[in-house]
Amino acid sequence: MTNPLIAVELPDSADINEQIRRLGKRRILELPQMLDFHTWLEGKRLARQSCRVVGESRTGKTISCDTYRLKCKVTQTPGEPPHIPVLYWHCPENLSVSRLFTGLLELMQYQATRGRIPELRERVYYVLGSCQVEMILFDEAQRVNAQAMSEIRDISDILEIAVVLVGTDRLNAVIQRDDQVLYRFLSAYRFSRLDTEELREMTALWEEHILQLPEASNLTNDKAQRLLLQATRGYIGVLDQILCEAAIRTLQMRKPRITLPTLSQVVKECSLVIK
Repeated sequence: MTNPLIAVELPDSADINEQIRRLGKRRILELPQMLDFHTWLEGKRLARQSCRVVGESRTGKTISCDTYRLKCKVTQTPGEPPHIPVLYWHCPENLSVSRLFTGLLELMQYQATRGRIPELRERVYYVLGSCQVEMILFDEAQRVNAQAMSEIRDISDILEIAVVLVGTDRLNAVIQRDDQVLYRFLSAYRFSRLDTEELREMTALWEEHILQLPEASNLTNDKAQRLLLQATRGYIGVLDQILCEAAIRTLQMRKPRITLPTLSQVVKECSLVIK
């Protein structure tokens, strides 16, 4: 009897290697949840309203924010500064005032990044205004110290830029240190973990649009979903990691679809459940 796992024509080694490289790269899939979030962000940008985006790690905050930045394309008229509608910046640990200003100048490719804080502040305000920046997304904003957070608040107030603080629940404690900061960033969007039905839907979307193996693996079946639910605990980032790793191993074994034993092996290695 023909082995059902080798009944289809498989790609050659070069093509398999290319597919593995594709699976190893950063992937963007515009999910309904992401589109809803982008609509919410767009309203904040147009109204110049500052806000927070809060959620646990691996729930999709970073890629959703950076994808929105990519949607808001930079334009430039010859002889004029570029129009940069949205900036995205990943905050380093213990972000100070000087590092905040130099980081923003570097982000906008401004060469003069040295000087005292008043000079740096003046340059940042000038460049943000010249480039007509409408929104700044500060990712990992729970890393910002109190003085730098006050400067971020002033950027929102003085330049009328929509500032978005993105972070974990620790961010809520950070902004509560200063009432003026707290009231500036009261509005919040919450990224949550996937429930059982959402996990099944995401698995199907990943199979079709991300994994793209020669045959359907049917990972929405009950046995596979029980494995994935236990391993991922609803974190979409962990689901992505497990499914892509399982697909890579499947390609390396020259099989057309992910089998339950392969998925089980990957789940054991990537599970968030500590044994």
